[in-house]
Amino acid sequence: MMAGDMSAEKMMGYLYELPDQFHNSLGLEFDFIQRYREDYRNVVVTGLGGSAIGGDILRNYAAKKARLPIVVNRDYHLPAFVGPDTLVLAVSYSGNTEETLAAYEQAVDRGARIIILSSGGKLSEYARRDGQGLIQLPSGFVPRAAAGWLFAPQALLLGEMGIIPGVEEEIRETATVLRELRESLKPIVDVPVNQARVIAGKCRDSIPVIWGTTGVSEVAAQRWKAQINENAKSPAYYSIFPELNHNEIVGFEAPADLLQRQVYIILRDKQDNERIQKRIEISKTIIKDKVKSIIEVFSQGESYLTRVFSLIYVGDYASAYLALEYGINPTPVKMIDLLKEQLAQ
Repeated sequence: MMAGDMSAEKMMGYLYELPDQFHNSLGLEFDFIQRYREDYRNVVVTGLGGSAIGGDILRNYAAKKARLPIVVNRDYHLPAFVGPDTLVLAVSYSGNTEETLAAYEQAVDRGARIIILSSGGKLSEYARRDGQGLIQLPSGFVPRAAAGWLFAPQALLLGEMGIIPGVEEEIRETATVLRELRESLKPIVDVPVNQARVIAGKCRDSIPVIWGTTGVSEVAAQRWKAQINENAKSPAYYSIFPELNHNEIVGFEAPADLLQRQVYIILRDKQDNERIQKRIEISKTIIKDKVKSIIEVFSQGESYLTRVFSLIYVGDYASAYLALEYGINPTPVKMIDLLKEQLAQ
């Protein structure tokens, strides 16, 4: 095993269990759902960090299938349109995220209908105090390692309410494909078979930049960036086609030494628009002699959920292996803990 593997054992265990989170979520029962069957105008998911990524995926997913808009809120304050005809999903894995607690209180004041997803903490206490619908999540994870639990119950809930059709079938496919994928990503599999290890090796001593596409892999690109930040404790950035072709693509002239330390990871999907595919090929040609390397990662599966989570899963493992490349334990997030401690003062 690589140096530092033992300190990363906990995170590797979390990653291995991700497919099981989707499978186990299918056993959830929403016994409160009848009183939430209303004609909503919109849905707002309010949360931060690892607790918000499920909302981001839900937003993109719903844009293709839902009859109403879903908005993700990462703030102390809710959008002005939130009111009695809004369904608010308040998501905090710990239950103690201060921005989410503040947004929850605003939702109550505005008369919105509220359902809470949490493993405990103050938010779960508020749910019981105020008689809100509560989806009690399993404890024992760090939020970024509970992506299945933080997404699937939301999607299944909206499926049960008739807002998003066909959710259960796609969750099943996602669990199956991710179980197959992890057999080539788990720690006992080495390069060149283990794609995530290959990517981590290429990203060492470099700055990863992840490119996704609007409405398809954009959330996966966002997740890759955040996972590299939190697991490998390293800078990473992401951009989205076609927007990046209207600004970022110009920025490859200087400084040359910095560009030579950048690794571009392009997330590809079979549903990418034909013009987007052409843009990707042209962009690769423009930057190939200016940057350290270009890596392409292709999605797997049939449904949107499966394809996006297959991209996310490779990135999750790659970020943990990059931590090992640096001899870093990927599990703690000391700077976030320090920030919270100082805010608490």
